[in-house]
Amino acid sequence: MSTNIIVAGVGGQGSILASHIIAEAAIKASGKTNDTLNVRVGETFGAAMRGGAVASHVRIGDVYGPLVGKGQADMVLALEPLEGFRIGVEYLAKDGVAILNTEPLHPVDVKTGAVDYVAMEEVETGLKQLGKGVVTINATKLALEAGNAKTLSVVMLGAATGSGLLPYSEETMIEAIKERVPQKTIEVNLKAFELGKKAFLDAWTE
Repeated sequence: MSTNIIVAGVGGQGSILASHIIAEAAIKASGKTNDTLNVRVGETFGAAMRGGAVASHVRIGDVYGPLVGKGQADMVLALEPLEGFRIGVEYLAKDGVAILNTEPLHPVDVKTGAVDYVAMEEVETGLKQLGKGVVTINATKLALEAGNAKTLSVVMLGAATGSGLLPYSEETMIEAIKERVPQKTIEVNLKAFELGKKAFLDAWTE
């Protein structure tokens, strides 16, 4: 058994931080149960230069290599919708779920005119044809509502936890978040987490 997740975004949004928190929570869960889980993390698009596309693969369970196979992602967690679409088209499993932040942040290749930006409606329609479900939330707005735009990645972690697809408890995820974010921002990050979780659950039941 394994859980394969890809966190996609644009450099500077916190996608790598989110992927590392997901992985560290899995390690914590493994230590609590003495049920050893292999955890592998790998970035496929190089360094997270600000404005460049970033995708982090997280594999948990009976896994060895760091990269998710084509069409095998149980979850695509996208901090930026176009990047979620790019990754989803290639990696989303037939029974996988895509969770997308609806707020665009144009990556470098769009800004330079090398790539056209795909409309949100096309993103949703395309991914719905590939996977089990697509959930969209305005995580950027929710991060601001929590009190800090930099909590975007934690809003998305809340949504991922709300999906029930992660192989460990909400409490374990929260522990990992508390350890990775600056101490003075724990309260605002926990608020962001709750907002993200609620937004996912509200959207999933609509």
